Amino acid sequence: MKELSVDFKIIGIIHSPYIKTEDVQRKCRKEISEIEIYEGYQQGLKDIKGFSHLHIFYWLHKSKGFSLLVKTPWEDPKHGLFTTRSPRRPNPIAHTIVELVEQKGNILRVKGLDAIDGTPLLDIKPYVKKFDIKKNAVSGWLENIDLNRD
Repeated sequence: MKELSVDFKIIGIIHSPYIKTEDVQRKCRKEISEIEIYEGYQQGLKDIKGFSHLHIFYWLHKSKGFSLLVKTPWEDPKHGLFTTRSPRRPNPIAHTIVELVEQKGNILRVKGLDAIDGTPLLDIKPYVKKFDIKKNAVSGWLENIDLNRD
């Protein structure tokens, strides 16, 4: 099979309080970050104030290499990369659902974004509770793990 190439358009930049990847902790997700939308894409923000939450897609530009088996913070056995949220991936694309705190022009102030300062923004989509909540979802090997522990 012929390999395909994909080109992304960076539509903005993320400004966050996190400088290094190790600064981003699960507990730090209450911090406010700003998403700066580049001028050519600002019109796409029309009507965004009506949404409480957004899907944010971004490029993990500092991520290097990957392994198909990953040790997680919660368990010693390794799990398949595609069953984890590891940032080290063949295509380091990240996705987070954030709370929209405020919009001022081309700046979105959001809560819950786990990206480091300077991260390139790929896309934004609205969180739509009628589509996005899956009542019968199962979380595989994570189902019985306490994800809130230190």
